[in-house]
Amino acid sequence: MFRPRVHSTADFREVADVPVIDLARVKVVLLDIEGTTTPIEFVYQTLFPYARANLKGFLYENSGDLEVRDAILALKGHREGEIRSGKMPPAWIADTRESNVDSAAEYGLWLMDQDSKIGPLKILQGLIWRRGYEAGRLRGQVYSDVPTAFERWRRQAKEIAIYSSGSELAQKLLFGTTEFGDLTDYISSFFDTRVGAKTNAESYRRIATSLGAPEDRILFFSDAIAELNAARSAGMRTALVVRAGSGEGAPGEHSVIYNFDSLG
Repeated sequence: MFRPRVHSTADFREVADVPVIDLARVKVVLLDIEGTTTPIEFVYQTLFPYARANLKGFLYENSGDLEVRDAILALKGHREGEIRSGKMPPAWIADTRESNVDSAAEYGLWLMDQDSKIGPLKILQGLIWRRGYEAGRLRGQVYSDVPTAFERWRRQAKEIAIYSSGSELAQKLLFGTTEFGDLTDYISSFFDTRVGAKTNAESYRRIATSLGAPEDRILFFSDAIAELNAARSAGMRTALVVRAGSGEGAPGEHSVIYNFDSLG
């Protein structure tokens, strides 16, 4: 099972020659979620367990829904591809509706154990979380410096966009239900892995095209070095976000921040 990264912010404070962040030429602030705007603990200790506990029941109740049915079919197709690549996922029995749903649920749990980012799983997780948010069992979490940063960037006429492996629905639910209120009004665009993997430079080029902004006018914040490397390869400006309990590797050519208040 995947475990969240744990690093002390002190690990990075002595790094020399880290690029300084210049917001003057930044048109779009592009943000990762986990470990950047939102505590990792919320994702791994609240959201993922909630989806896990409710997956099977949700599939049984909603397997006739078109979006859910399509997601199940996509999971089945992805599983077949994994078998061809030599992996050994759980068996899938589709003799009856019940066995098909049971198989989809078992495979979904197996994917969660792998910390899979595939689209159909993220769609199902988002739909399950929507029920939790609507029922008041879930509430989005962001770091306290995020709302003030959003307000500051709005005053500076900067566009704010989100890029996360979680579905667009899941992103909107999280930012729409925080203790600071609904923050989605500050966000112009939400991107998920439908634009591509977060470690693929082409994904960031597609985002830039969608935003109508030159890559070098976009500043991408993330706690993951591989994502920052991909964005930088695409021509974006980048900054490593080091929060308590998050951050990985030496920053290299990336700027570093410990909270958004430090940007002024």
